[in-house]
Amino acid sequence: MNYFLSIFLILPLLSSAQYGPIPEANGVRNGLWSTEHIPTKRLIQYPPVSERDVLWSKRIWRAIDMREKINQPMYYPLDEVTSLEWITNASRWSLWTIIRKHVMNGDLRVFSPYNPNSYGLGAVDGDQLKYPIDPLPGENYYTDANFRSDILYYLGRLGPESDIPLVDEYGEPMLELDENGNESFVYEAPDTVWYNSKDIVEYRLKEDWFFDKQRGEMDVRIIAIAPVVYDTELDINGNEQITGKKELFWLYFPHCRYVFNNYFTYNDKNDTQWMSFDDLFWKRRFSSYIYKESNSFDRPIDSYAHGAEALYESERISNEIRTFEHDLWSF
Repeated sequence: MNYFLSIFLILPLLSSAQYGPIPEANGVRNGLWSTEHIPTKRLIQYPPVSERDVLWSKRIWRAIDMREKINQPMYYPLDEVTSLEWITNASRWSLWTIIRKHVMNGDLRVFSPYNPNSYGLGAVDGDQLKYPIDPLPGENYYTDANFRSDILYYLGRLGPESDIPLVDEYGEPMLELDENGNESFVYEAPDTVWYNSKDIVEYRLKEDWFFDKQRGEMDVRIIAIAPVVYDTELDINGNEQITGKKELFWLYFPHCRYVFNNYFTYNDKNDTQWMSFDDLFWKRRFSSYIYKESNSFDRPIDSYAHGAEALYESERISNEIRTFEHDLWSF
């Protein structure tokens, strides 16, 4: 675990850094002016909504694919964790870099995608925000050893096991006895491999669409967000094979807004008009597809439709939401 230990010594240095990645060290400014708006912007609250004002609502789960060009401001710039440092961009971070930093700092509360007591074998129902992974009060990743051990399974994974036995001071392979008294070689414990920005293939959102009769308009509120990576396993030759996708964890989005509000997202049209990640989600500046809607069976689309049929079903649900507001009015 030497790799993990060295990273554990490096990462705390970032926790004491300023809130956003725009340092001006030694009076040196990387530009013509000091960037002030986004790093110091106060969060704009949503218009209040009460149950009596909601005429209609629909719960939706959607996926934001990082391969689509419009979604690249969430994916880039890539970061990398080496045995010496955490390499990040100096002026802006990817969405995953932001999430990981503030999870480790204790600013964002992680909800497991499954019951932690089931060791990943239970139902994947973490979007209901049922299984919080919390440090001790006032503690975080750097100060709470138990939380650091627990959160490791959500921020990284164990690397491949070594096939070279450890040796003693005489150069002889080290042996140990199992419970049956049989000898076996001792191998070095696998290193921790941290998930980087390039490992995140999509983000999943749980959101509520509703018609507010008080304001006379359709609106949406994101309830939760989850980063997703490829799920892999080793084949008989020891090569990693992709077997599907898995949610790392869920975050309560209203809490995320206070963090996302002070980080830049890239604008390829104008470098002086970078918005925040909170603006990006509020203005719906991303492409996505619906993979589940609220239904009596509580099942996702891919359980009853596949391929092109699943895409048609996703578009049907989107059109249903779009036309609902339109059909309320006559011209």
